[in-house]
Formats: sequence, structure tokens, C-alpha cells
Amino acid sequence: MSDYADLLIIGAGPAGMAAALAAAPSGARIVLLDDNPLPGGQIWRDGPQASLPNPARRLRERLEACSNIRRHPATRVIACAGPKQLLVEDDERGWLIGYDKLILCTGARELLLPFPGWTLPGVTGAGGLQALIKGGLPVQGERLVIAGSGPLLLASAATARHNGAQVLRIAEQAPLAAVAGFAAHLPRWPNKLMQSFTLFDRHYRSSTHVLAALGTERLEGVRLQQHGKIVELACDRLACGFGLIPNTQLGQALGYAVEGQALAVDAWQASSRADHYAAGECTGFGGSELALVEGAIAGHAAVGDREAARHLWPRRARWQGFAQVLNRAFTLGAPLKSLATPDTLVCRCEDVPYCALAGHTDWREAKLASRCGMGACQGRVCGAAVQHLFGWQPSTPRPPFSPARIETLLCLDDTPPA
Repeated sequence: MSDYADLLIIGAGPAGMAAALAAAPSGARIVLLDDNPLPGGQIWRDGPQASLPNPARRLRERLEACSNIRRHPATRVIACAGPKQLLVEDDERGWLIGYDKLILCTGARELLLPFPGWTLPGVTGAGGLQALIKGGLPVQGERLVIAGSGPLLLASAATARHNGAQVLRIAEQAPLAAVAGFAAHLPRWPNKLMQSFTLFDRHYRSSTHVLAALGTERLEGVRLQQHGKIVELACDRLACGFGLIPNTQLGQALGYAVEGQALAVDAWQASSRADHYAAGECTGFGGSELALVEGAIAGHAAVGDREAARHLWPRRARWQGFAQVLNRAFTLGAPLKSLATPDTLVCRCEDVPYCALAGHTDWREAKLASRCGMGACQGRVCGAAVQHLFGWQPSTPRPPFSPARIETLLCLDDTPPA
């Protein structure tokens, strides 16, 4: 079975939603794929305990009102099946989808750095904790410590507090001068300034980072370095997030050029491959506002409405300015490269400790010797960690990009020869 779209959009977060809505007036046949059941991405993730903001609700309503936008929720890209054809799968079937133009809006994921005890039950990512709570995880009365870097720590703490958790400490690794400098710039973006007031927490500490999670069978406490002193806190949950890493795997597989850790795009959000665009946090982290305007530019450009796309350039530049200030303020410090001890697991899937990796020169050599990155997550967690720790560049991903059913893979037999 096969399908066709004039414009295929991968990812239904803010960028993907904005891209679809910008392209819709052209009358193009638009298909929007996402691996979540509802549009909104990670930032507007829905669930039993989620409070969806009004802008997200309005975007969803507008998507539903467009007859030429077809959504495929809970759908994953499995492989590239041809020059402009992908193999995809949902919970019921697999099929081939061809397209004329493609916009990748694959977002970002948390950077998780290994430290002693980080694999204990009760330790999660900061964004992971937020997603779990929105999905129904009860945290009423639990003692939480949230550590890492960036505004996601405050957002995660606010979600936990709203659901009855006791936030003991928010440990931000950036120094006070950097955090204060970031705050001083916020009046340039008044809505961000107002948001910072709502997220303020008296337990926030700068120049503080995690050293170890403490416990035997599960998390019992956390050891922090706070302003040069060692502090230990008993807690029930520890959530750590050290910033975001763009999801570039599919883009790389499709032949997109990469700049730094993100997909490279031009002023039209076009990639290095003709008819292929990218928008949102797969092109660099900058928040939902930047993702929305980048998605709209990509949507307009993909259907040939360059005038509408150019009209949005000043708005994009404004939010790119915010992204630059944000990323400069929360640059990760050198001490985070030395958190792991020799026996600290780096690859959780294959039980590979730090000492098994430290003597190697690149990612490929380490994988051949230790199986690091060859488990269930296919290096999505440890790959980013070793890139930060050792500077190793991850290899281009190979299909299948996600676990797939045999019946789905058999669809590749329907692919005509190139």
C-alpha cells in the first residue's frame, strides 16, 4: 500500500503545525506525520494531567478545519524507500508514502550526561519528568530535586509543584553572572519576562550541579556541588536535563547537511537537498516562538509563496536573538565533563561503563569494541553523551530508524527499482 503528498511534514510540534497551516491556503495535499497521538510536540504534550495552553488549542482547531491537511498520529518513519519516498508505520500497519516536498520538524531531545547513580529508579530527565507527570504519573507529596541547565528546569519544577510535589532544589550549573545576564536581556521579549516571574522558585541555585544519585535499589538522595561545597539532600525523585540536542538523525539519513549539531538551512529554511526543508529545534534550540515562525517560513517557501515567507524574516530574527542570548547564558561548564567515574554506565542499553570508552579515539571504534550505542535506543542517549564527553561525531543512522514489524519491512518489496 502506498500514499502520496504534495507536501509531507514530519513532526507535529509548533514548527510542524505552523508549516502545515502556512502551506494550506495553496491547496496542496499536505500530510502531517507525528509519533505522538495528538499534535503539540514535547512542549505542548497532552495527557490526563496536562494543561494545554490556548495557542496550542487554537492551532489544533485550525488544523482540523483544513480539509487538505491529513494527519497520521502515532506514526514513525522506519526507512528511506527511494529518492522521495519513505517507509512509515503506525500501530496498525506500515506503508510507503511518496512526496514532492518535505519539511522536517523533528524537534529536539534532552541531553543526559552520565554520573554515578543516574541509572537508579527514580532518576529521569527534566523534560522526561514533565512528560511523565502530564501523562498521569502521581507525584503528590514526593520530594524532588531538579538539576542541569536551562529554563526547562524551571518549567519542569512548575509542573511538578502544580501536581503536589515538594521541590527541594533546582540546581542550575550556570554561574550567577550568566543567569543574571540572561535575565537582564529579558525585557527585549516582554512575554518571556512575564513568564520568568511565574516560574520563579525560591529553591533555585546557580553554580550548582549534580555529583551523584544516592541509593541502592532506588533513589534515596542526591549529592550536589553548590557554590563549591558538597550538599546532600534526601529525595524521592531526581530529574536532570543538561539542555537540548537537535534530532538530526532522519535529516542526516535523507542527505541534509549538518552545521554544528543542527540541520543546516538557508533563509527559506531550505536544506542542502533540493525540495527538502527543516524548521524548529532540529535546526537549533530557540523555544516555541522561534519554532512557530520558522515553521511558517518553511511552509510558505515549500509551496512557492516566497513573499509571505520573506515577510516573516524580521520576526524570526527577533526570536533568533533570544535563542542566542539563551544558549550563551546556559553553556555547559567544564566540570560536567568529569561527572562519570570509571564504573559509571554510559550506555545503559548495553551496560558499557565509562572506562570501556575512555581509551578509544572515535565513536565507530568504541562501538566495535564495546557495543556502545547498539542497544534498543540506538545511541540516542549515549551518542549525545559521548559527543559531549569526548567530542566524537555520531555516525549517519542506518535503517530501520525505529523498531518495526516484519510486515512493515516487507513493504520495501513494493518499491520500484531506482
